[in-house]
Amino acid sequence: MVSSSSLAISPRKLRSDLYSYSYQDGSSTPLVIYVLSSLIERTLARNERISSRSYGGFGKTRVFDCMEVPDMTIQSYLERIFRYTKAGPSVYVVAYVYIDRFCQNNQGFRISLTNVHRLLITTIMVASKYVEDMNYRNSYFAKVGGLEREDLNTLELEFLFLMGFKLHVNVSVFESYCCHLEREVSIGGGYQIEKALRCAEEIKSRKIVQEPKHHHQFSRVLL
Repeated sequence: MVSSSSLAISPRKLRSDLYSYSYQDGSSTPLVIYVLSSLIERTLARNERISSRSYGGFGKTRVFDCMEVPDMTIQSYLERIFRYTKAGPSVYVVAYVYIDRFCQNNQGFRISLTNVHRLLITTIMVASKYVEDMNYRNSYFAKVGGLEREDLNTLELEFLFLMGFKLHVNVSVFESYCCHLEREVSIGGGYQIEKALRCAEEIKSRKIVQEPKHHHQFSRVLL
């Protein structure tokens, strides 16, 4: 049984995780993943209420739409990306910055169940290239995200043009988005995040089949 104290999440604990997280074999999933998934889920719910018809956008932004809604939750998808790429917490914060900029630059675009997974894998890959010193090839990110390499290449290129190639994130902007994620914990989604953490830890504690030793060997998922 996992103690409740070990699962408690607070703005201070999130900040510590964001700034001092160091990956080692067997490291737990960064807290930012649970916070970001909670925030995106709330955004999806709000967008569904705004529009009775679920749509992502128009014109070139429709490249992010899937034919069908992927059978994977936002949290599970982000956990999968972390499991196979080991991208640090700062990558997810920068990806969050990119998603916000993308929505601001493309009026009429709404995050939806049909486009959120493709938008996430694209922004995380681009953010990883911006933040990390060493990165996987696009073909590897494509396998992790459930896409063909050519499709992810197209998504990346369209994303860069739709963003106007404005990818720089300075310290003050990074800090402001970290503060926003902290507010999500303290005000918006603290209960949901702790619930997600508890479920993830309980599933992990009951897991019998071990992860493959080489993380390049992973199950396929299709978008």
